[in-house]
Amino acid sequence: MRIKSVKGTNDYLPEQVALREHMEQTILACYRENGFRRIMTPALEDIENLDKSDGGENLNLIFKIMKRGEKLTKAMETGDNLSDMGLRYDLTLPLTRYFSANRAKLELPFKCIQMDRVYRAEQPQKGRLREFIQCDIDIIGDNSPSCEMELITVTAKALQRLDIGTFTVKINDRKVLNALLLQCGFAEEQLPSVCISFDKLDKIGTEGVIAELQEKEFAPEAIDSFASVLAELPLSIDAVAARIGNEMTDGLRSIIENAQALSDGGYTIEFDISLVRGQGYYTGTVFEIKSDKFRGSVAGGGRYDNLIGKFVGENVAACGFSIGFERIFGILSDMNRSASLRKKIAYVYDSDYAAVYPKAEALRGDFDVSLFRRPKKMKGFLDRLEASGFAGFITENSENIEYFG
Repeated sequence: MRIKSVKGTNDYLPEQVALREHMEQTILACYRENGFRRIMTPALEDIENLDKSDGGENLNLIFKIMKRGEKLTKAMETGDNLSDMGLRYDLTLPLTRYFSANRAKLELPFKCIQMDRVYRAEQPQKGRLREFIQCDIDIIGDNSPSCEMELITVTAKALQRLDIGTFTVKINDRKVLNALLLQCGFAEEQLPSVCISFDKLDKIGTEGVIAELQEKEFAPEAIDSFASVLAELPLSIDAVAARIGNEMTDGLRSIIENAQALSDGGYTIEFDISLVRGQGYYTGTVFEIKSDKFRGSVAGGGRYDNLIGKFVGENVAACGFSIGFERIFGILSDMNRSASLRKKIAYVYDSDYAAVYPKAEALRGDFDVSLFRRPKKMKGFLDRLEASGFAGFITENSENIEYFG
């Protein structure tokens, strides 16, 4: 029997669990204070829903579950699909299905919280797990820019409470980006492919992006025009407006200006034309939060007005923001951050548990108290308690706590 967890999954020590629980409670409290309500959905989804979703590359990472019993035998005989269910790869698809099934019971706009485990058949490596927690807030049924302002503000507030250090909120709009690419001379049907290359800017640089567009045999004039855009990065929203007109950028400008005002100087809102997310997924604004101290994004999201329509046959406005729970757990762990918990005290006794339990219970108004029978080697035992984070101990025949250190 193997004692290690499956690759891409983790066991967590008590101190790590305490930090993760502290993170969850901090985020949940912030979201609930701002009017969001938590929902829960199954880890299992119908395989047809998963396969027909707009999950992009995630569709190749679905953990599929085989049919069982006679259904599996029949499928093998007929060459039918061997799978009828799969594990969810994110929380957005389950949310869109959930809303579609329960929309008559939900008020609009529907503001919800999801914090749960998701599964992807990744090649395990640092930062890529097969089982991990996602932490989302979404607003469904409202197409006004107030959704973006609220999601940015509330998500940023949660990150401030977690005290991850300074960060920057980057924002773009797929419609603005598409208009810029059309102005460069690319055809409408080419835009998704151009965006896939543009999204690699951080990894392959300007020259790599241009080379990839040339390999795709796009019009040289369009590539040259886009190369001039890349040469000017980072572009201000005014510079983009000068190319495509204020009418296309006014809505995004309003979101940025209002979200910046609501930040009260606690973080920066920054326009970033190179921010590209989810080709078949997002329909308007997209945003990410970048830690100024640690590499990589710690949150991301955007507007996805078309996804619910796959279930109900009509487009329903939707916008969401997801905190990178595992990323932030890693950051806080690297900072040697521990959960803000009450002090732990060991109650060491010689008699019997039933006799000392009431005495330990009397201390639990102020401390977390663990009962231990006195060991033969007290010093080594106390050293292990201190190493495990206990603040001190008290013995059965003493009225005073002895603190370590």
